[in-house]
Amino acid sequence: MDKDLWTFPETVGRLDVTGFEVEATDGSVGKVDMSSNAVGESYLVVTTGFWKFGKTVVLPAGLVERVDRDDEKLYLAATKDDIHESPEYRDATPEYRSALSDHYLARRQVTGDGEASSP
Repeated sequence: MDKDLWTFPETVGRLDVTGFEVEATDGSVGKVDMSSNAVGESYLVVTTGFWKFGKTVVLPAGLVERVDRDDEKLYLAATKDDIHESPEYRDATPEYRSALSDHYLARRQVTGDGEASSP
């Protein structure tokens, strides 16, 4: 599952999502500043809105549930609290990535059909 956490769903593919709005399950998160499509290491860098004091967060690509290309929005399988409580962005070190993985994997539970969902 960790590998999947760092991989965009097929619906995103190689689409450049820079500038897309980001929606958590409970509201707007912010806007994509940058994204990486590196195989097994994909992520989003998002500038949050005022709800998190305009900070920058890194979100694993596997949190993306779907993309609306017409409205330029990404929908996440995470709540605003999940994102707010994530480890604060530091240098992009393996330790930081591991801390992000631990954080988001602890918040997901696997249902009988193998799909991940927020608690």
